[in-house]
Amino acid sequence: MSSVLDRRPAPPTTGPRPAPPKRRTRVLALPEARWALAALVLFLIALPLDLAGAAAWAWGPLYALAYATGGWEPGWAGLQALKEKTLDVDLLMIVAALGAAAVGQVLDGALLIVIFATSGALEAIATARTADSVRGLLDLAPATATRLTADGEQTVPVEELAVGDTVLVRPGERIGADGRVLDGASDVDQATITGEPLPVAKHPGDEVFAGTLNGTGALRVRVERDAADTVIARIVAMVEEASETKAPTQLFIEKVEQRYSLGMVAATLAVFAVPLALGAAFTDSLLRAMTFMIVASPCAVVLATMPPLLSAIANSGRHGVLVKSAVVMERLGQIDTVALDKTGTLTEGAPHVTDIRPLPDSGLTEHQLLALAAAAEHPSEHPLARAVVDAARERRLPLATATGFTSTPGVGVTATVDGRTVTVHAPDRDCPATTDPVSELEDAGRTAVVVATDGAPVGVLGLADRLRPDAAATVQALTALTGAAPILLTGDNPRAARRLAEDAGIGEVRAALLPQDKAAAVKEWERAGRKVLVVGDGVNDAPALAAAHTGIAMGRAGSDLALETADAVIVRDELATVPAVVALSRRARSLVVQNLVIASVFITVLVVWDLMATLPLPLGVLGHEGSTVIVGLNGLRLLRDGAWRRARAESRR
Repeated sequence: MSSVLDRRPAPPTTGPRPAPPKRRTRVLALPEARWALAALVLFLIALPLDLAGAAAWAWGPLYALAYATGGWEPGWAGLQALKEKTLDVDLLMIVAALGAAAVGQVLDGALLIVIFATSGALEAIATARTADSVRGLLDLAPATATRLTADGEQTVPVEELAVGDTVLVRPGERIGADGRVLDGASDVDQATITGEPLPVAKHPGDEVFAGTLNGTGALRVRVERDAADTVIARIVAMVEEASETKAPTQLFIEKVEQRYSLGMVAATLAVFAVPLALGAAFTDSLLRAMTFMIVASPCAVVLATMPPLLSAIANSGRHGVLVKSAVVMERLGQIDTVALDKTGTLTEGAPHVTDIRPLPDSGLTEHQLLALAAAAEHPSEHPLARAVVDAARERRLPLATATGFTSTPGVGVTATVDGRTVTVHAPDRDCPATTDPVSELEDAGRTAVVVATDGAPVGVLGLADRLRPDAAATVQALTALTGAAPILLTGDNPRAARRLAEDAGIGEVRAALLPQDKAAAVKEWERAGRKVLVVGDGVNDAPALAAAHTGIAMGRAGSDLALETADAVIVRDELATVPAVVALSRRARSLVVQNLVIASVFITVLVVWDLMATLPLPLGVLGHEGSTVIVGLNGLRLLRDGAWRRARAESRR
C-alpha cells in the first residue's frame, strides 16, 4: 500500500459502528399533511369562538377555510375521477360534509373534514414510510469515492464511477460501488446488504458491495457495476416497480368498489327520502343520510390489501429477495409444491475435490498425489482443474512448476512436473488398476479423474458439486410450509442426483431432464391443480420458471434469462430466504384477511347503528376514519425487521 494509506489513522476497533443515515420524509413535506394541519388549526381557532357564543362572522369564515383547506384536494380528485365516469368515495365524504353544513350543522361538517383530512395525511405518511424503508437503502452508499488515476487520487461523485475504475477505500469508509478487491485485506461489515451479523474478511479477488462498511484495512477495488446497477440500486428499482402493481385481491376490491359506491349513493337517497316521506323532519333525515354515506363508505376495505403486500415486498427487498410485483407476493403464499434445480441452486455450482485415492503400488500419499495433479492442472482454466488447484492451496501444499503443458478437450491435460510426465485425464474403462476406485466414486455420485505419471496410473481423484450449507434446512422448512417435500428437477445423471437428494432430504427425483422436460413436469403438476414454486438459476431453468405458478431465480449465479423470467430474485443466493419469503407472503395474506374483517365489522356496526338508532355524525366520522387508519397501520407492521425474523422462525418450525 502507498504511504497515503499508512498516514490515515485506523478507526477504533471497539465500540459501536456508526449507523447509516436514515432517509425520512418530513411530515410537512407532504401536501396532505400541510393541508390537514391547516384545517386542524383553523378548526381549533373557530371551535372555542363557536362554543362561546361569538358572532357568526367571527367563526364562520374560519370554518369555511377549514372546509376549503381540508377538502379541496380530495374533492378535486373526486371530480376528476367523475369525469372519467368513476365514482370516488372521497368525493362522497366531501358531499356529506357540505350536506351537514347546508342544514346548519357547520361544526359537525367541519369536524368531518378535519378528521377526514387527518386520516388522509396519516395514510400519506404511512405510504411515505413504506417508500422510505426501501429508498433509504440508497443512503447507505457514500456520495463520493476516491478514484485512483495515473496522476494520483481524485474524489468524484459515485455516479461518475465507471466499470473498470479503481477506487481506494480507506479504513472506516463505506464502499462506493459494487466491485472486486484488487489489493489489500480488511474485514467488511456487510450486514446492511447480506444480513451477516459479523464482518467478512475480504482479500484480493473477493466481491464487495456498495454501501458496506470497511474495517481497519485499506482496499483497492475495481468497479464492476455502474451506480445504477448496484445491488442496492437494483433492490430499490425492483421494489418501487413492484409497488406500482396491484394484487388480484386489490383489483377485485376496486372492481366491486365502483358498484358498491353506486349502490351506496342509491341507499343514501333512500335513507333520506323514505323517512322524509313518512313525516320525519328534513334536517334529521338529511343528517341521518349524510351519516349513512360516511359510515358505509368502503375506504377501509379499499385500503385492506396493498399496505400488507407492499410492506412485505419492501421488507423482502431489504433482506435480499426482490419480489417483482404485488401479484407475486400474494401468489407466493399460495404455493403447495416446490421444485428445486440442482446445480447452482441446491449446490454451490462449482466442483470441489471430495476424494483423494492413491493406488496401493504408487508409493504416494494423498497430499503428494494432490500436489502432483495440481501442478499439472495449474495452467488450465477448466473448472475441474481449478477445483484441484484450489484443494491443494487449501491444504497449503507447495506446487512444482509445470512445463510443456498441453490440454485436450474432453480428455485431460499433460505436463512435465519434476522431470515426470504427469497426465490428469478421464477414466479409461479398460484399465483394471483404476476400475474399482472409479466405479466406487461414480456410484457415490462423484466425477472421477485419473492421475498418471509416465503413462502409469498412480491415483484417482473424486470431485463433486457441494450442497449449499443451508440446503438441507431449506428443504426441511419448505416441507413444513407446504406439507410435502420439494422435488428435485435436474439435467444431471440419476446417480449423482439421487445421492445429492438424499443428502438434502429430498425424496422425489427427476433426473436427466432437458429444459423442455422440466417445463413439461411443471405443467403436469399445474394441470393437476397444484400451485408450483420453481427455484432455479440457469438458462435451462427458464422454461420451468415461466411455466410455474411462481418462479424464483438465484441472483448471483443466475443467467440473465432466468433472472428476467423469474417472478422473484434472490440477490445473494441465500437459499434459506426462499421459505422465509413464502412465510412472509402468508403473513401478508393473513393481514389482508384481518383488515377485511376489521373494515367489514366497523362498517356493519356503524350502518346498523345509524339505521336502527341515532348515530351522531361526529361519532360516525370517528368510527369510519378510525377503521381506515387501523387497517393501514396494521398492514405496515410487516415493514419491521421483526416481521422478517418471525417469518424465518416460522419457516424453520
